[in-house]
Amino acid sequence: MEREELFRKISIENEKKMVLLVLDGLGGLPVDGKTELETARTPNLDLLAAESELGLSHSIAPGITPGSGPAHLSLFGYDPLKYEIGRGILEALGVGITVGAKSVAVRGNFATLENGLITDRRAGRIPTAKNCEIIAYLREKIKKIEDVEIGLYSGEEHRFVLVLTGEALSDQLTDADPEATGRPILYARAKSEAAAKTARIINIFIDRLTAELTDFHPANTCLLRGFAQYPAIPSLAELFKLKAAAIAVYPMYKGLAQLVGMDILDSGRTIQDQVATLKKHYREYDFFFVHIKKTDSYGEDGNFAGKVSVIEEFDRWLPEILELTPDVLVVTGDHSTPALLKAHSWHPNPVLLKASFQRQTLKSGVKFSEKNCVSGILGTFYAMDVLPLMMANALKFKKYGA
Repeated sequence: MEREELFRKISIENEKKMVLLVLDGLGGLPVDGKTELETARTPNLDLLAAESELGLSHSIAPGITPGSGPAHLSLFGYDPLKYEIGRGILEALGVGITVGAKSVAVRGNFATLENGLITDRRAGRIPTAKNCEIIAYLREKIKKIEDVEIGLYSGEEHRFVLVLTGEALSDQLTDADPEATGRPILYARAKSEAAAKTARIINIFIDRLTAELTDFHPANTCLLRGFAQYPAIPSLAELFKLKAAAIAVYPMYKGLAQLVGMDILDSGRTIQDQVATLKKHYREYDFFFVHIKKTDSYGEDGNFAGKVSVIEEFDRWLPEILELTPDVLVVTGDHSTPALLKAHSWHPNPVLLKASFQRQTLKSGVKFSEKNCVSGILGTFYAMDVLPLMMANALKFKKYGA
């Protein structure tokens, strides 16, 4: 019996509430002896850790650095090696774009090109308003390449979505992103003969965009990755009989949640706003995914203090979530983003699980940190087992077998 068939067979509905709090890129590496999580003043998380089960999770497998898409799929109970979903479709769904059968969606970054080399992969994280101005300009300049319609949509800060619509398109392309500064523009390559046309269109688009944006420094070129057509994936309702909702700010995470059948709840942009949204809709759903983005953003920027500040801000609002008394609460990250590396990393994620039916002995003086999670009762496990553990603790699984 496959994993998904098992979930379909043993899942049951009840009134118990589950909340999954994901601080994107939570895990870190020591700077002056402490990680960001170990440095942060987190009295509320630490009190919660003392009465919770702790552990570490691998998003994909030991030693594998995950992207945000597969890392979140794991947290939602899906095998990320079975469902390889390009980031483009997630970004597209997240900004409300309908992607049809003849379309390929691509995630774009505006970037900075100087003397033929990429000097900033995020164009200084330009304001979203500037992004919208550039996209409006490009829509007038690049509407069609050969017989393929070009759709351009603004995302957050430096991010945008490109949608190609036409005949005989394919998502089997390599990313057009050197993934490092100090390198020239990298063009897409077809992984199969069927993708040759799409690769040609993409590379023409990169050159035309770069030519049009000569006067738009620092956003004067683009990086493209996550080519994707619409995938087939079962919903959380199908697998786990959950009525699920997502509270997220950034489009990609809204898109991923929508892809697995979550309702997307409108929310403001601050952690305070997100907590208020959770409280407002708490009676309406039995599973909530709450996504905090800035921990990851500051990690990628190498801003250790900034990442610490977001963890501390989250800690200040945690008591309001705890007042809701969810039956099962998990605090974790989708992956680690150490400020020391300025990138996602392979290091396992801290996990905290609070529920009524747990074995953890209460301990005082426990800090929620990588060091303490190493010795936690949950041990080190795969992130795709987080949701099944939540289901079990919420008594949403029947016994398997006689």
